[in-house]
Amino acid sequence: MATVDECRQALQDLAARMDRNATTVRDRIDLDRTLACRITDLETAFHGRLAGGRLVDLTDGDDPKAKIALSASSDDLLALVRGDLDIARAVASRRVSIKANPLDLMKLRKLL
Repeated sequence: MATVDECRQALQDLAARMDRNATTVRDRIDLDRTLACRITDLETAFHGRLAGGRLVDLTDGDDPKAKIALSASSDDLLALVRGDLDIARAVASRRVSIKANPLDLMKLRKLL
């Protein structure tokens, strides 16, 4: 099981990667939504905002009103961010759950 600090670092790494590729990401998905990432085995969460192809304002704690919510174990989150776990397969096998309105899910699918 990964630690809270490892999960936080993985999300910060993801945010940095998205920032470096913001133009490409923005061209693929044009979203401005709040995001919650819930780590099921650690009973913790992080939240931020997807805006302009970037993941911004990332901080500790849950956002129960987030428009997009991803739930995963700590190990699965790290594997997703590293690219070792395919998101489509992880969702299909219920290792990862993504809750969002159908239109947002369609937009997010473009990143997969």
